Amino acid sequence: MNTFLDFISFRDPNVIYVVLGMLFVNTSSALIGTFAFLRKRALIGDAIAHSLLPGLCLGFLVAGEKNLIFLLIGAFVTGWLSTFAVDIIVNRTKVKQDAAIGIVLSTFFALGIVLLTYIQQNAGGEQAGLDHFLFGQAAAINRSDVWVFGVIVVLIIAVVGIFYRSFVVVCFNPDFARSVGLPVRTIEFLITSMTVLAIASGIQALGVILMSALIITPGAAARLWSHRLPRILLLAVIFSVVSGIGGAYVSYAKAGMPTGPWVVMFLSIIVFLSIMLAPNRGIVSRISRARRNERKILQENILKAYYQYHEKKQTKKLDQLLTIDQILSIRNFDTSDLMKGIKKLKREGFMLQEGTTYALTTPGQKESKRVARLHRLWEQYLLKRTQIDTDHVHSGAEAIEHIITPELEKELEKELGIEGIPDEDY
Repeated sequence: MNTFLDFISFRDPNVIYVVLGMLFVNTSSALIGTFAFLRKRALIGDAIAHSLLPGLCLGFLVAGEKNLIFLLIGAFVTGWLSTFAVDIIVNRTKVKQDAAIGIVLSTFFALGIVLLTYIQQNAGGEQAGLDHFLFGQAAAINRSDVWVFGVIVVLIIAVVGIFYRSFVVVCFNPDFARSVGLPVRTIEFLITSMTVLAIASGIQALGVILMSALIITPGAAARLWSHRLPRILLLAVIFSVVSGIGGAYVSYAKAGMPTGPWVVMFLSIIVFLSIMLAPNRGIVSRISRARRNERKILQENILKAYYQYHEKKQTKKLDQLLTIDQILSIRNFDTSDLMKGIKKLKREGFMLQEGTTYALTTPGQKESKRVARLHRLWEQYLLKRTQIDTDHVHSGAEAIEHIITPELEKELEKELGIEGIPDEDY
């Protein structure tokens, strides 16, 4: 507890630099990385991250020291060249994008290792600390680094704000963007450049190997929670920043613990929780929705069985008491499922029980007619407007009748020319 209080009190200047550095790096990476994710270019972040290593080494050789500005310029150049190389391979050969990314990634990374080895043997590379860029060392962030990261995050936020609409159109529908006269290649170049810049700024904290996770993971997690882009961008930034601060705290609380891997671990936890708990798209939500649909289908099939029983007896009154065997004579329900469905219908006021017999209440009779009518509507539509064989019409109607909304019901009535016809005359 005392360690946490010391951490959030920011008494240690190094803690302030690390937290601010992670805040800026994670914000810029999540913001522009979400667009890379939406463009379905997730793997390109991995290629860029690995291709930064030779640029870092070249920047060090030019500067003669570990100057962050020179390192970032070198990393930006080789990072951008890697994306250009991938596009050249994909567009000029028959090699697929994933294979092209693998080729470029391994080539640039191997070149980086060669240059790093040369520096360590001939230019004091160990003292320069370039080897830390492989896995990251957030604790090495200083005041000047924070200023650089701050400028980069402001630049990325400004570019995203100015070109937001263009980014959205190009990410979701590049063909439409071309048709309305947008400079698609220029916009793609801008997105790629900002992505490379964001990755280059984060390699000191997370390292070459882990940086790709910071580009893609926040956007992927946020996409599970919403389909609105502004909300996705906000959630991606929140997830990324929380992970960054969490990783910084673990590194602060436990000496020797690297920040980068813990940032990725926190991101992985957020992704796992999102996959499990996100509304609509999460596993728990989908299982719950599937069970609700199963219960709804069972209940509506029971109500329809009542209607079909009385239709078979040629009576319009649906208040007759039926036994379980009589219901099963119309439809072959599993007995245990049938009893569960009846129990639920009783709770909802659609059925009542007298001894071992069951009858529909007034709301239940109305619902029974509605379900049967939807079945007939869809059967007629399939017969009149499709080429489906007559023998398959009933099964098709069985599958779709439970998800027909009132709006779709009106459209079906309009299509079939039976608007306003009372149920009893239909």
